[in-house]
Amino acid sequence: MHYKKPDILITIFLILTVFLACGNKDNQPEISIFAAISLTDALSEIGEDFRAIHGVKVYYNFAASTTLQRQLEKGASADVFISASAQQVNSLEKQGLLDNDNQYNLLTNRLVLVSHNDSNLSYITIDSLRNDTISRIAIGQPEIVPAGTYAKQALIHLNLWEKLYSKLVFAPDVRSTLAYVTAGNVDVGIVYQTDIKLSKNVKVLDELPPESHIPIVYPAVILKETKYKQMAKQFLNYLQSRHAIDIFSKHGFIILPNQQAQ
Repeated sequence: MHYKKPDILITIFLILTVFLACGNKDNQPEISIFAAISLTDALSEIGEDFRAIHGVKVYYNFAASTTLQRQLEKGASADVFISASAQQVNSLEKQGLLDNDNQYNLLTNRLVLVSHNDSNLSYITIDSLRNDTISRIAIGQPEIVPAGTYAKQALIHLNLWEKLYSKLVFAPDVRSTLAYVTAGNVDVGIVYQTDIKLSKNVKVLDELPPESHIPIVYPAVILKETKYKQMAKQFLNYLQSRHAIDIFSKHGFIILPNQQAQ
């Protein structure tokens, strides 16, 4: 028994060494990204690729852009913010929460009018939403959801906002707007063209005129208080890579001309 004690100590040492080695292997650096919910699928795919290439974990918080803005204003910790509208970024910038040297406009999108595939609606356009055949129209809550803000601007521009207001059903984010349509809870909804790729149960009835609302833009910015500025910059640079652009395009986003990969 006296001669077996060293063997036991060696065994314990080897087990601890293996355990620590395994722990260190998974001890990758990480960054936190707050992003508009319409970017969920594209950014999730890009994040996995970024981790595989750069060894950096990417944690996402997806929600309506204004919800994320308010979280950041209240002290939530994040390294990068990608909004579906410049409004939220401008507000954070005025409060001194952004790194002004690291922000750029990433993508754009389009608004479309959709209905459920099983709906009898086929020839409905934006102008004909006043018809009695349409009783419930889903849009994002304009005060919170950029897609809803753009939709409201378009309806005002087309002189339809007040005429349709009693029919409007407000959703907490653009994905919920789409869900109202797919569940049959509304007749039609106004969503991004990228959202229709998420369901085979919706059809596009019409596209809202781009000139009827301010340009849809997705600004990407680094937060001033980030502790991982270099990794955050690396992530923003990766969003401009050919591979990332191909993923955005696959999900229906439109790359802004000045962001085309070389």
